[in-house]
Amino acid sequence: MGRQLLVFFQALIGSCKDLLPIVVVIAFFQFVVLQQPMPNILDIFIGLVFVVLGLTFFIYGLEMGLFPIGESMAQAFAKKGSIFWLITFAFCLGFGTTVAEPALIAVAEEAANVAAAGNIIEQTEAAQSEYANGLRYTVAFSVGFAIVLGVLRILRGWPIHYLIISGYIIVVIVTSFAPRWIIGIAYDSGGVTTSTITVPLVTALGVGLASAIKGRNPMIDGFGLIAFASLTPMIFVMIYGMVLG
Repeated sequence: MGRQLLVFFQALIGSCKDLLPIVVVIAFFQFVVLQQPMPNILDIFIGLVFVVLGLTFFIYGLEMGLFPIGESMAQAFAKKGSIFWLITFAFCLGFGTTVAEPALIAVAEEAANVAAAGNIIEQTEAAQSEYANGLRYTVAFSVGFAIVLGVLRILRGWPIHYLIISGYIIVVIVTSFAPRWIIGIAYDSGGVTTSTITVPLVTALGVGLASAIKGRNPMIDGFGLIAFASLTPMIFVMIYGMVLG
C-alpha cells in the first residue's frame, strides 16, 4: 500500500511538472501581452486541479494496469505458440481500442456535421450518424490491420523502415485519386488514433511480444506499432471517401 501511494504521489508531481509550462505560457500572454485579468479565475483554478488529478490517475492507471496486462498477454500468446490467436488478439486490440478512442469519436462527429453542411451527405441525423460510424469503423479496421502488420514484422524480423516508406508511397498514390474533401479528414484520422487509449496498450503489446521472442530486442523490435497505426488510417479513410464518391 505504501509503495502504491509513493508511485501515486510521484505521478502527481510529474503531472504538475508537465502542466507547469502550459500554465506559465497562458499566464504570460494573459497578463504581460494582453494585460488583462484572468476571467473566472476560480473556475479556471478548479478546472486545473481536475486536469492535474485526471492526468495523474491516468498515468498511474497506465503504470499499474494497462502496461503490465498488455505485456503479460503478449508474452503469454508468444509462449503459447499459436500465431492465429496472437494475430486475432492483435487485430481485436487495435480495433477495440480505436473504436473507444474519444478523440476519434469527436473527429468523426465533427466530420459528419461538416459533410452535411457541405452537401456531401444528406442533412439528416441518420445520414450523419451513418457517416460518422462508417468513418470510425473504417479507422478502427485500419488500426487493427496495422497492429497485425506490426506483429508480423516483429515475428518475421522485417525492417521497419521499408514498411514505413512503402506505406507513405501508397499514401501519396491514394491521395492523388481520393476526393479532395476526404484528404484532410484522412490525414487527421492518422493522428487521432494514437491517443490516450490506443498508445499504451499497443506499445505494451509490442514490447511484451519482442521480449518473449528469442532473438528480438525490445528496444529495436518492440516499438514501431504506433507508426503503423498512424499510417494505415490515412489510406483506408481515403479509400472510404472514394467509395462514397
